[in-house]
Amino acid sequence: MLAGGHALNALPQLATATVNCRVLPEDSPQYVIDTLNKVIADPEVHITSLEHNSGGVPSPMRADILGAVKAASEKEFPGVPVVPIMVVGATDGRYLRTAGIPTYGVQGFFFDRDDIRFHGRDERMGVKSFYEGQEFMYNVVKLLATPK
Repeated sequence: MLAGGHALNALPQLATATVNCRVLPEDSPQYVIDTLNKVIADPEVHITSLEHNSGGVPSPMRADILGAVKAASEKEFPGVPVVPIMVVGATDGRYLRTAGIPTYGVQGFFFDRDDIRFHGRDERMGVKSFYEGQEFMYNVVKLLATPK
């Protein structure tokens, strides 16, 4: 997001650029700032962080959780492979991981790839996808909560 100046017909005395960086769990915010300084390589540009959060250590890939997700996926979405990913956004899970609590984000929603509106004023998803996701999550929780 760029900002600068006070009027359309005047040169700005100051300008700012806010860059939303997605930091990997194993990277520190300082590493990102150092990298940006190296890439920009301009002593007149000053980079500061609006937040100083650490994401904690990555959560281990647990067989019981992956198994429950795979079973629920096969039930709700037969033939769709289960692939672990790291999403591009941050969640409240970063605070739990920082406290040493393994955290996993799982969703059973499908989106129209030509109509992605995450965090927009008109964010939405299909009704069918919403209900499929609810059923999927119910099955994941039920599998994990059922004594073996």
